[in-house]
Amino acid sequence: MKAVQVTGYGDIDKLELVEIPIPTPDRDEVLVKVKACAINNTEIWMREGAYGKGEKSGWRPEGVHFPRIPGSDITGEIVEVGCDVSNTRIGKDVVLFPFTSTGKAGCEHISEDMSFIGSEYDGGYAEYVVWPSELCYDMPLSTYEESAVFSVSGLTAWHMVEQIGAKPDETIVVTGANGGVGSLNVQIASNVFGSTVIALVGDMHLEDKLKTLGATHVLSYKSDTLVEDILKVNGGPVDSVLDVVGDALFSASLQVLKKGGKFCISGSAGGQKTELDFRTLYLKHITFYGSVLGTRTEFKRMLGAISAGKIKPVIDCSYPLKKAGEAQTHFKKSGKLGKVLLLP
Repeated sequence: MKAVQVTGYGDIDKLELVEIPIPTPDRDEVLVKVKACAINNTEIWMREGAYGKGEKSGWRPEGVHFPRIPGSDITGEIVEVGCDVSNTRIGKDVVLFPFTSTGKAGCEHISEDMSFIGSEYDGGYAEYVVWPSELCYDMPLSTYEESAVFSVSGLTAWHMVEQIGAKPDETIVVTGANGGVGSLNVQIASNVFGSTVIALVGDMHLEDKLKTLGATHVLSYKSDTLVEDILKVNGGPVDSVLDVVGDALFSASLQVLKKGGKFCISGSAGGQKTELDFRTLYLKHITFYGSVLGTRTEFKRMLGAISAGKIKPVIDCSYPLKKAGEAQTHFKKSGKLGKVLLLP
């Protein structure tokens, strides 16, 4: 089969298109013919070494074992099964839950042995992938492309909104609202949990599209009066901030939060380190949440909301597998809306 491997830490020149044997499923696994794989920050940061210190980068402390096939948002068709899996699964169209873990139900994502597809396992930048049968769920939508945009970004967004306990009478600021996680934060917070959403973007030409997704207000983070802009449209401080930007909007986020407000972060594309005056934290009684991925139960609830039409796929563009480097480069550009897909 054709696959794209990361050969080491570095730039996109570390992505290599190769011909390798099709993997064989273990007794409890299935072989999935990959139809679509959406790109996430996670495989780019894994390649760049952004997760670890020095030469270690990955979801596990020992770092990544190269070469590794990246890709975690995967849909496809089951074409072969292991000896402990029913043959009735052959031909099923599935979406893959993106990690394994021995953590108990509700804590799978924070278990020490959590291992991620595309980092600890070979992933979806390939024509085939093997994965445990129990972690392959029925696709929520009719097409592979549309169903592929939710696994990592959607689960992360869903978990973020559940963590802050979003309510219909609350206002939530969503940073990076045009990205994969951000655009889903907008939809989940507004269309599933009923909250008012203020979406922050860099390009205001996306305003109408984000309002279609569920945002009540769309503001530019480039504004010199961003804090005042947020307070004005909301008529005062907000209840929560869902952040994927990090340092660049951290100060503004804390300023617009009400006393007893909640700040939840799942990414740091705008800076991984910041300064914090602890007085702001305790005098305003702010609760902080670090968030990434989520639980299997949350994944099932998310798939149900997608099937019900409450969360819609947002796709920016797609690339063939051989142009994975170009796809990752485009993914990092500002101004796009939604997910970038690889189509093996």
